Amino acid sequence: MTTLLVAPLTQCLTLAAKDLRLERRAGEAMLVTAPFGAVALLLAPLAVGTDTPLLRQLGPALYWLVVLLFGVLVTMRASAVDGPAQLAMLRLAGVSPRVRLAGRALANGVLLLGFQLVLAPVAVLLYDPDPDLTGWPWVLPVFVLVAAGLAVLGALADALAVGLAGRTTLGPLLVVPIAVPLLLGATGVAQATGYGRSPWPWLLLVTTVDLVAALLAAWCARYLEDLA
Repeated sequence: MTTLLVAPLTQCLTLAAKDLRLERRAGEAMLVTAPFGAVALLLAPLAVGTDTPLLRQLGPALYWLVVLLFGVLVTMRASAVDGPAQLAMLRLAGVSPRVRLAGRALANGVLLLGFQLVLAPVAVLLYDPDPDLTGWPWVLPVFVLVAAGLAVLGALADALAVGLAGRTTLGPLLVVPIAVPLLLGATGVAQATGYGRSPWPWLLLVTTVDLVAALLAAWCARYLEDLA
């Protein structure tokens, strides 16, 4: 009898693809949460009025605040819930808790990156229709790093709250306080490039949060499995 072994990376990619297919069918992130986030971005200009300098100053912070708050909802979407039968099948197939967590985080990261890219032109249109593109290359790594960090933290909170009735409430309460350094770092990069300063300290802060979150996920994945 020949045993077919599948590499952990292949398992991770397969699980992420499964989550993305479910999201494509459900449309929770892009058809519900993203428009809601765009509406949230619209509320601040309505409150502030036509004070263009003030809107330009507030824009980056409000954009990343919406990404943080609504991004957590993307990671806690209902289509990301695996039922008991699916979990049992994955365990019987030999898929380790770390691989399952990594697959969930990878799918979260792809969706969060798309979520950010959808909201970015809305924020530019509402807060700064004539943006200064001098520091725009720094925005790209920030997009990736914030999506990665929030994706891992969301996957961790989802694993911790699995099976609980208040999962969608408990998850954001767990993730948002820990993700505050991501908000500070992303906003700091925008401000630093706007004032001609080096954004490296803020990028280092966001990268450090990502690394700590990844190490924490790798360390406690099996414990969370036993807890569930």
